[in-house]
Amino acid sequence: MGFFNKLRGELIDIIEFLDNTQNTIVYRFERHNNEIKNNAKLIVREGQMAVFINEGQIADTFTPGTYTLNTQNLPILSTLKGWKYGFNSPFKAEVYFVSTKNFIDQKWGTKNPLVLSDSRFGMIEVRAFGIYSFKITDAPTFIREIVGTNMSFTTNHISEQLKSIIVTRFSDATGEANKPIEEYASNLNELSESIFGFMHDDFAAYGMEVTKFLIENISMPEEVKKEIFELSRLDKIDLDKLTKMKAAKAMEAAAENPSGTAGMGIGLGAGMAMANTMAQSMSTQSTQNTPPPPLPTDTAYYVAVGGQQSGPFNKEGLKELVAKQILTKETLVWKQGMTDWAAAESQSDLQQLWGQTPPPLPK
Repeated sequence: MGFFNKLRGELIDIIEFLDNTQNTIVYRFERHNNEIKNNAKLIVREGQMAVFINEGQIADTFTPGTYTLNTQNLPILSTLKGWKYGFNSPFKAEVYFVSTKNFIDQKWGTKNPLVLSDSRFGMIEVRAFGIYSFKITDAPTFIREIVGTNMSFTTNHISEQLKSIIVTRFSDATGEANKPIEEYASNLNELSESIFGFMHDDFAAYGMEVTKFLIENISMPEEVKKEIFELSRLDKIDLDKLTKMKAAKAMEAAAENPSGTAGMGIGLGAGMAMANTMAQSMSTQSTQNTPPPPLPTDTAYYVAVGGQQSGPFNKEGLKELVAKQILTKETLVWKQGMTDWAAAESQSDLQQLWGQTPPPLPK
């Protein structure tokens, strides 16, 4: 009896896949003639799914757990096989184990430079690279669309196709953004998020999901990079100070010219010319920066006429009073800033009123 129990135990299969790699996405469990015995044990570990295929048609799927295979937990396969009353003999089916874990740190990059249009630099070639992560969300779809009949399927088998999708979406996103070329390098996070959204439907069509996408670098020709750096510096630098500094350095270099007396004279002459130019520039700037003096204002005086305050009078009005002999040197006057009334002759700015009055005619 013990012998038959032992023999019966040996007839029970154990179907499982222990993955000792980091890049296997799908593995087909191999059995002789694809035969699986009745009540075989199926072990699906965390991060896996098991998919049964019968004559090229996807049947039952299993999530993590341990299962005893019979007609009760193989309903689709039982229907395809036509088992109405169960089965006792081995049956044929292909079993695929699909990894549902995150495949991280996948590299992507542009094989050939992409051409972008910039309003200042024209057509520019750029390259880009980064990393992404993905996982399988629909195992039957992935097997149907990608794997086919391969015995095993790794990330290496699909990497080129995924890179092509990513590069295409990168090209679309950068073209639609229509930004200055330097903003692509300074907005990698925003651009990564934009492309991440574009790729969702592309990956979903294969039963996959992009879980992370990053652009690590966008490179451009060195000559364009240098021009961008120069433009950024010009935005921050006082151009007048920069010109003076370069002129001073050129003057020093010319004065230190080691090519003999004649050369020294030429160097000193060039240096003096540069110094004069710089001095004139500084003088011009100083003149330009000095505000003009305020326009002169006409001082107004009040005049005591017949014991009454009259005015105020400007210079023209005071001249008329002098001509009419209403205002004399002894007449009391007052203006803003004076503490009290005083004789007109005591005010220096009124002396010219009488200097311009002709003397009386001789008799």
